Amino acid sequence: MTKTGDIRQSRTNLDIRNGQVNLSHGSGGRAMAQLIASIFVKHLDNELLRQGNDQALFNVEAGRMVMSTDSHVITPLFFPGGDIGSLAIHGTVNDVVMSGAKPLYLSAGFILEEGYPLAELEKIVISMAAAAKQAGTAVITGDTKVVERGKGDGVFINTCGIGVVPAGVNISGNRAQAGDAIILSGSIGDHGVAIMSSRENLQFATTIISDSASLHNLVADMLDVTKDIHCLRDPTRGGLATSLNELAAQSAVGMVIEEQKIPIKSAVRAACEILGLDPLYVANEGKLVCICPAEHAASILTTMQQNPLGKNAAIIGKVISDDNHFVQMNTAFGGQRIVDWLAGEQLPRIC
Repeated sequence: MTKTGDIRQSRTNLDIRNGQVNLSHGSGGRAMAQLIASIFVKHLDNELLRQGNDQALFNVEAGRMVMSTDSHVITPLFFPGGDIGSLAIHGTVNDVVMSGAKPLYLSAGFILEEGYPLAELEKIVISMAAAAKQAGTAVITGDTKVVERGKGDGVFINTCGIGVVPAGVNISGNRAQAGDAIILSGSIGDHGVAIMSSRENLQFATTIISDSASLHNLVADMLDVTKDIHCLRDPTRGGLATSLNELAAQSAVGMVIEEQKIPIKSAVRAACEILGLDPLYVANEGKLVCICPAEHAASILTTMQQNPLGKNAAIIGKVISDDNHFVQMNTAFGGQRIVDWLAGEQLPRIC
């Protein structure tokens, strides 16, 4: 969002209440500088962003660095429990902390559609700022582009995050071992169903709220118990089923999970039945899967349940040896099914 000198321009002459994004806001001239100063820098302000360069210069602690990038194209842009702004922060922070890292800094690139209301854009940026503050990180550089009316969908956001992995932490998708326990941090499907119900104007007896949240504190609590955690994964697109299949393939193992132990809210389960969705494949934005040695599972679980973002955590299965790398589920009816990869996408544009 910033280029050299942009943030030093005046914040005057921008009618945020009634104005709209126009092509001049992506031109690199005065109008773009006013947009950046009046909305982005005003709400995301921090010492590093204020440098006003084409890059941000910062010091880091000693240790291994991690970096992740994500793009956010969700529709609708505002939904129960969040919006594209907070989602962009949560999603990228979580991708970083799934390595056990402490999140440090973020970048944000905005692609805006001509005609998008400036007041709505400001709401998104305010939400981003609050989410970044809550996650203990900051947006320190970025970019803004504007596309012609009809060639975008309001707002797209690309983010990049970096973090530092503490000494002694070695978390990776290829480290699951036979005998490990599989822990899920809470109920699944909340985010995807919240998006779909909002998108289709569906009304349920209970409002279904997205679980979008940054998981940095939860992961830090878990690492305080033991650094011997093998895998962490946030089950976003493709849901729990896809994440487990990814980990099984990466680690060349199999998995067995118990259907009755997987927490699913009754409202989400009912909505999935109405919509013809399998909650195992529905996206989440504030949950994680932990794979750890069985001897640490009980203590990690207890700690997770003491954190608001892990209060419904449960041990849902175990890792097994399996040359086929299948994920199997013991069903509530006493049978067993293969939980395969998702063939397509149940819910497009949910993040």
